[in-house]
Amino acid sequence: MATMPPDQQRAAVSEPLPPWPASLPSSASSSFSASASFPSFSASSSPADAAPTPVRADSSAACKALAVLRDAHRPGAGSVSCLSLCGEFLLSASTGSDIVAWQQPDLRLFARFGHGGEGAVKALAAAGGRVFSAHQDGRVRVWRVSRSSENAFKLVAALPTTRDYLGRVFRQASYVQAGPRRGRRGGRRLWIEHADSISCLAVAAQDGVVYSGSWDRTLKVWRMSDLRCLESVRAHDDAINAVAADCGVVYSASADGRVKAWERGKAGAGAHTLLAVLVARHGVSWNAVAASGDAGATGRRVYAAGSDGHVLGWDRHGARWSLACDVKAHAMAVLCMCVAGDLVCTGSADKTIGLWRRQPCGGLAKVGAVGGHEGPVKCIQASLCRASNGYMLYTGGLDKSIRVWWVPNGANGDERPGETDAKDHRPCVFLR
Repeated sequence: MATMPPDQQRAAVSEPLPPWPASLPSSASSSFSASASFPSFSASSSPADAAPTPVRADSSAACKALAVLRDAHRPGAGSVSCLSLCGEFLLSASTGSDIVAWQQPDLRLFARFGHGGEGAVKALAAAGGRVFSAHQDGRVRVWRVSRSSENAFKLVAALPTTRDYLGRVFRQASYVQAGPRRGRRGGRRLWIEHADSISCLAVAAQDGVVYSGSWDRTLKVWRMSDLRCLESVRAHDDAINAVAADCGVVYSASADGRVKAWERGKAGAGAHTLLAVLVARHGVSWNAVAASGDAGATGRRVYAAGSDGHVLGWDRHGARWSLACDVKAHAMAVLCMCVAGDLVCTGSADKTIGLWRRQPCGGLAKVGAVGGHEGPVKCIQASLCRASNGYMLYTGGLDKSIRVWWVPNGANGDERPGETDAKDHRPCVFLR
């Protein structure tokens, strides 16, 4: 998509950008206007297992609000539904069908792209020079990213592809009976198709696959090399809200109250098998799941967040998991979560962002909570910025805004070494 004209770029930012923190590179700070002053936030002294409260502004370890972005070119644009980082770009999508690319470091609107058909964008993921977008119409679209082309984001495929359809449409074994879809009758359809809105995506670059989870309760596996659907897993008894992939295992979180771990077959050829049901809580919808992506002394770690305001964490030891923490993180439902380094960030329906520090013993120590959004926080992304010795944090909310924050590295509030959030442990690991 062509670069937006300068006057439209300026209109896309609803509030002037303040200076970067002093520790950020001078080359970055020169791109920001100094005409606005945003409040600073600091570490909270609340207990680690208490619901977040607004962070005090009287500490030297301050979380700084850098920018508020609003997509001013589409008056009818709805709330921000998803965010993703793609190289130098921050990608965002609203309840409309368009995707917006904000160019860093100045976060000016660079391009807008979309398929122009029906279906809001529900999830975004980027890997290997491609962007994957999941839509309400039940399809995944693939975009090629190229700065050498006039269209920086070019649509290259919609999944399932036509080739995949033609290879299966005449085979009776390729059809399954789909259930009713929001007032529509069920019917026979190809198993490679999602029967309802796709709610989440996860890229397993090391395995060469992309996972999509849907309200139709299935988890589908797409091969990145040829974009072919390899498998469809009937994973849950209710809508799948989130997926995360890590080292040959994919985690799915659902409105049926369960978080499950699935292992891919040997050499990538076999079907996924259920390894464990990590948690099963009646009446709780699990809205987010995130894998740590690193291997420490205690093994790999995965977190899940639910509608009851809790965040749970497990340490993985081979094919077994042990519950590491169960934290009452927010007073209302946790809607999104991300992990960057040793920082865990949560976004909630209570309009706050929770900041947590991962502990070697498996627990989460509370750094604090940040307020600013005027509605529930729907999506969140974070990345480590070594030059500034901190993290860049991006949040999107139902207030139709994207907010950008800087969180200092090593801000540990009043946490004590070795302190964990084991107060609310429950025997909720069930292994097959």
